[in-house]
Amino acid sequence: MGTIMEEQKKPTVNLSQHSSFMSSLKTQLKETFFPDDPFRHFAGLPPRRRAWFVLSYFAPILQWAPNYKPSFFAYDLLAGITITSLAIPQGISYAKLANIPPVIGLYSSFTPPLVYAVFGSSNNLAVGTAAAVSLLLSSSIRDTVSPENEPEKYLFTIFTAAFFSGVFQLALGIFRLGILVDFLSRSAITGYMAGAAMIIILQQLKGLLGLEHFTSKTDVVSVVEAVFQNRHEWKWQSAILGLGFIIFLLATRRLKEKIPKLFWVNAISPLLVIIMGGVLAFLVNGKDHGIPIVGELKKGLNPISLSQLQFKSPYLSAALQAGLVAGFTALAEGIAVGRSFGLLKNEQTDGNKEMIAFGLMNIVGSFTSCYVTTGPFSKSAVNYHAGCRTPMSNVIMAICMMLVLLFLAPLFKYTPLVALSAIIVVAMLGLIELHEIHHLFKVDKFDFCVCISAVLGVVFANIEVGLLLSVGLSIIRAMLHMARPTTCRLGNVPGTGLYLDMKNYPDSTTFPGFLILQLGSPIYFVNASYLRERITRWVEAEENCTKEKGQDLHYIIFDMGGVAAIDNTGIGMLFEVHRMLGKKMIQMAITNPRGQVVEKLMAAGFIDVVGKEWIFLSIEDAISGCNFALEEGKRNGKQEHV
Repeated sequence: MGTIMEEQKKPTVNLSQHSSFMSSLKTQLKETFFPDDPFRHFAGLPPRRRAWFVLSYFAPILQWAPNYKPSFFAYDLLAGITITSLAIPQGISYAKLANIPPVIGLYSSFTPPLVYAVFGSSNNLAVGTAAAVSLLLSSSIRDTVSPENEPEKYLFTIFTAAFFSGVFQLALGIFRLGILVDFLSRSAITGYMAGAAMIIILQQLKGLLGLEHFTSKTDVVSVVEAVFQNRHEWKWQSAILGLGFIIFLLATRRLKEKIPKLFWVNAISPLLVIIMGGVLAFLVNGKDHGIPIVGELKKGLNPISLSQLQFKSPYLSAALQAGLVAGFTALAEGIAVGRSFGLLKNEQTDGNKEMIAFGLMNIVGSFTSCYVTTGPFSKSAVNYHAGCRTPMSNVIMAICMMLVLLFLAPLFKYTPLVALSAIIVVAMLGLIELHEIHHLFKVDKFDFCVCISAVLGVVFANIEVGLLLSVGLSIIRAMLHMARPTTCRLGNVPGTGLYLDMKNYPDSTTFPGFLILQLGSPIYFVNASYLRERITRWVEAEENCTKEKGQDLHYIIFDMGGVAAIDNTGIGMLFEVHRMLGKKMIQMAITNPRGQVVEKLMAAGFIDVVGKEWIFLSIEDAISGCNFALEEGKRNGKQEHV
């Protein structure tokens, strides 16, 4: 009698809870689109103050500007000037990479940083153009519009692509669809950036060798073929000058690694290369001596380009395709960079806010003669190491760039193309993370395959193929994990109340007549058949084992603590397993089911079929309950026999 009372006093699983459909839907939508619960602090505030907080949430400048300290300005001023010195050569170089006028690269470091300073959530991100995005835009659009034959139409299509990138990014941010960017895994980004860097480096052979003719394709075979087919155009002057610039830039990078305090030397080295190359080209009249130069750069601020956007065929389809891919790539790079540097300062970077900021700055940029911008790693790293405190550093950079555009732009006329190629080559070398690729090979071979597929796709096909390959493999891997969830047999670790995987803990003990299985992952239609077959194999193996010992299998206990969700197919699978076990005279018990799972099992009638008395809080409770039932069964059997 005492034993029965003890069994009744034990806590049991709550089988009475029930949530309405709308309540469940609201919870699921909230966890999907608002996992950070951004408005949790606004409850209970008066309407006016709540409105201010909502407004400041979407425009973070209203949060940091009122609290801006004078002591911050010195750091932001230094950071802003430093990243300007990098933005000038990068802007000219990456515009050349995109086959658009160099001054467009300078324009793109004036308007977008101002927009980002208002709407961006990262204190460390420095806005500007990116090499991979520049090459992607060029390779995507030039098949439809030739930059050589239709330079104006090509440029206007680039602006249109920036507009579509902004609309795409803004929509993702407004509708809280940052989850889509999560499909671009770290291994995919590593491989994609490495492959893009290799292609960009090969593309720079045109500038390093002073070639006039080159291929419009980006794959390695076409590039190498173009280099050797035009070897009669090779200019030794450009090659020697380019090699000297590369050695100088690599030396300053090495100096930064040896003496971190001298990071600013590495930061201004691209500008020094531009200045030295420009002076040299001017003195020796480089254009006539095998050293091609940039040419005229118009003085003045960004002209309005709203009326130049192309919304007619065939430009529309090319701009839309390029804009979506470039926008996705820019988001992935910018958010990853912002989060990386935010972690170093223990600061929070909101991915959805960043999407809104990127979207607005690219939409406004497309109206003001800018092309797609993001938060490139090199510039953001310089901003971080320069000691930036707030997005004010982007405002400082924009003001400095305004002064350059108003007064200094024509001075960059004599910039040698080989100097730009050298800057790009050295910048791209930093994106080939061999140590990270080696780390992936050691830790996870599938991640390594994802990474290498991105590299090979970019190098031997094009950037879009590499990106799609890596994302596709990442999605396939996620689907495989869902379709083949881990199921293991549990045993008791001696001297503890823990029940763990017997493969990892071979010394763990089992109980005669009991089979304890742990079900992981949500149980959905994609894995229900596999789980049924896997459970059947476990049961058959255990039956064979117990028969050899002259025993019977009486109970199978399912630990469902790791089952986050279940659908109708999964519930049907449990019914089938229960019928199969019933035919074998084996009782099913369930432990630690989650509330959402319990609700569905109750609604489907599964709990009534199994019996509420066979639902337990823990494996230990289940074993105690099963042993009690077994003893009761034996006692009743003896009484009937008597």
